Amino acid sequence: MTTMTTTPDLFLGCVADDFTGAGDAASFLVNAGISVILFNGIPENPPERLPQAIVIALKTRTAPVSEAVHETLRAARWLKEAGAFRLYLKYCSTFDSTREGNIGPTADSLMENFHIPYTLLCPSLPVNGRTVKDGSLYVNGIPLHQSSMGSHPLTPMWDCRIQVLMKDQSQYPVFPLTLTEMEQGGSALARIIHDKSRKYKHFYLVPDYYEKGHGELIIQSFGSLPLLTGGSGLMGPIAQRYLREKGLGASLTCMDKTQGSAVLLAGSCSEMTLKQIACYQARGGVSCAINPLMLLEGRQKQEDLFAFLEQNSKNSVLFYSSAEPEKVRESQKAGTERISRLLETLMARLASCALNLGKKRIIVAGGETSGAVTKILGYQSYYIGNSIAPGVPIMIPCKQPDLRLVLKSGNFGQEDFFLKALEMTGKPE
Repeated sequence: MTTMTTTPDLFLGCVADDFTGAGDAASFLVNAGISVILFNGIPENPPERLPQAIVIALKTRTAPVSEAVHETLRAARWLKEAGAFRLYLKYCSTFDSTREGNIGPTADSLMENFHIPYTLLCPSLPVNGRTVKDGSLYVNGIPLHQSSMGSHPLTPMWDCRIQVLMKDQSQYPVFPLTLTEMEQGGSALARIIHDKSRKYKHFYLVPDYYEKGHGELIIQSFGSLPLLTGGSGLMGPIAQRYLREKGLGASLTCMDKTQGSAVLLAGSCSEMTLKQIACYQARGGVSCAINPLMLLEGRQKQEDLFAFLEQNSKNSVLFYSSAEPEKVRESQKAGTERISRLLETLMARLASCALNLGKKRIIVAGGETSGAVTKILGYQSYYIGNSIAPGVPIMIPCKQPDLRLVLKSGNFGQEDFFLKALEMTGKPE
């Protein structure tokens, strides 16, 4: 766990649109040496002793625009009142938003309410293959809409140009910012910003960021802005700048392993999660498939799943509803919301049951599944430990320090992710 040393007006504030995104952001801050507490939802009161960064996880990723704007503003105001001197709006590194999505409206509302003329849109995360060049977003070198995200069952990607993705969402213009323009720095950048400020009350810049070092350049130029938005690719450079500004050394993290077996819950249908399930099974891991149509029709019973979990109380076991896109679409004929609600509720109940059986490790793949699990467990705050993979930290509930949670977005991690998570969180029996 981290040592918190900050005084009450010197912390970074981050609002994330889902729980895995919050953990993603927090992990990069911790890895760079910043102490972090993550809150699941907007807390009533700040912690007794403030860390160097507070991350608030909302559940707004696919929420209606009005709800997302309202909750994001509430979280941002809480952070400012608690002493945050800088805000970061964290969303997915694949900018997964439909034409009716809420990234634009939430960012617009933050600029308007805090009287900020411009900010960045920076979804890049090169370490996980998300890069931006000339205003376009790529996944492992493939334009976003041509990647596997193009067929995402909830938020299918339909373009790679951030200007285009924002056109139907935001009231304000979006301008790509090339690497050459950033490298000119100083007066050249000032002229660009001055020219746009004369024409527009608010606007966005989309900086090139396709190599790791570009993040440091972006923060060198824009790190003093009161508001930044993007994925977690800027978190490390922001933390490093913070430590330099405050004359602080990096905090040390302690990630103790814990006793007890694990339950693994996979609700994501991403290509990488499917590979991770296959790898886990190929290494002899105990697993059980969940079929939503069979559940609805009574051919698979929830009682049998709980019995299987109890039979494996001493063993780590994986439950998964993940499936190929065509099978997901077939299931969704029964109603997308109905299926999602059924699976999220079931996964959450399995997590709760596992905890009651004495399991001390809960490993989850999928943002919506993670949100459902954290909701039923009820923990409101977490210390952030070391990372299993970039953007996927080990999380320790402040009120139950013997429990380990690992919550990942579907596409994060390598094929052996589940095996590595088990190894890093568990002590030998």
